[in-house]
Amino acid sequence: MLRLVKCGFNTTHPEGICIDRPQGSGCYVFVLFKCRAQLYTAGEERIVTPNTWIIFRPDTPYRYFNLDRSFVNDWLHFGGQDVQDLLHELELPLDEPINAVHSASLSRLVMELQRSVWLGGPLQARIVDSDLTGFLMKLSNLRRLRPGSEHTERYFPQLSEMRTRLYSTPQQRYTLDELAAEVGLSRSHFQHVYKDLFGCPVSLDMIHSRLEFAKYLLENGSHSIGDVAQRCGYDNETHFMRQFKKFTGQTPSGYRKSASGSS
Repeated sequence: MLRLVKCGFNTTHPEGICIDRPQGSGCYVFVLFKCRAQLYTAGEERIVTPNTWIIFRPDTPYRYFNLDRSFVNDWLHFGGQDVQDLLHELELPLDEPINAVHSASLSRLVMELQRSVWLGGPLQARIVDSDLTGFLMKLSNLRRLRPGSEHTERYFPQLSEMRTRLYSTPQQRYTLDELAAEVGLSRSHFQHVYKDLFGCPVSLDMIHSRLEFAKYLLENGSHSIGDVAQRCGYDNETHFMRQFKKFTGQTPSGYRKSASGSS
């Protein structure tokens, strides 16, 4: 089980701060720098820029202090018998500063983890174990995502929520103009930013969300093909059937038979 010793979200020191641990901290420490800082670790001295994170080993000597007037960061102190194996499995580097991909999303994960700590209750330890494991997995996943430009990255939180909504409400009909207006972008700029962040066009995500819902309905009900099409946001049954065949290689009826095990 993973254990969270303490944590802080958007911790601010208006007059700056110097953290000096010549013997290490005795536990793993995650730091997301939100300002420039001077860092000494692993025998090296370097300047870290905002939106840089690092995980220190328990016995790693390190020291850092602010280069701007105030110091702001997110941080976690954590441990547990399974931590070392998990960090190795997730291929998360230790004692090495890493430029954060989608730093706003990463910071929000720290905030959510802090809320889990504040929640309390008889299941708190298990909840924190689950949430901390999820945090490290998401950190690893974010690190492997294709980084967008600074211009597109600032839209990541909004568009990530939008993408979740597209997949959770596939029956809802959205236009590109409506989606673009939600984030205050022109249609063409919105499409460019969305593809840059997620690696696929928004129109393709909309199709996939509808077809995944269609598969669920075909597998778990006796709805007619026309009803399935309508429930998935299609005005035209023929268009639905053609699109389903194009992306799955089967007709809706054929997919239903395959899913039910019928010959």
